[in-house]
Amino acid sequence: MARDDAEFVEFARAASRRLVHAAFLMTGDRHEAEDAAQTALARTYASWSRVRGDDAYRYARSVLVNHLVDRWRRPIREYPTEELPEQRDADVADSVATRRWLFTILGTLSPRERAIVVLRYYFDLPEAQVAHELGVSVGTVKSTSSRALEKLRGAEAGMPQVHGSCR
Repeated sequence: MARDDAEFVEFARAASRRLVHAAFLMTGDRHEAEDAAQTALARTYASWSRVRGDDAYRYARSVLVNHLVDRWRRPIREYPTEELPEQRDADVADSVATRRWLFTILGTLSPRERAIVVLRYYFDLPEAQVAHELGVSVGTVKSTSSRALEKLRGAEAGMPQVHGSCR
């Protein structure tokens, strides 16, 4: 294995879990999130010689966001079937209930709102960087973020009562 490849493997191991989690927060679909993270890592690897000295994680995150935004602009057509996928039994653990609630309320947001909320509050990026990564104005980030947070506050009233500090 070449030195560059070993560096990339180490980077991919360190970054993949967080990329999948971020993609999941943006898409609400585990399989789509894993595919998007794989695409981001593959595209990062293709540019590795150029980005390894810079902030490779920032580059991978940008690739991830751009890939998901492109998919929202050009959605894949899906066709319903008679068969339902296997359903998991409801888990009563507090963390699971809280996580499900979070994904449910994130699902009420539009793709752009979700992307902005995840970039601003999960990645803790400044508004200007979110605007740059999504190709929108800072004003759009501010107004969309404000609307999204208002929706989330309204949905908070329906949050399940949980014990402990997992909120």
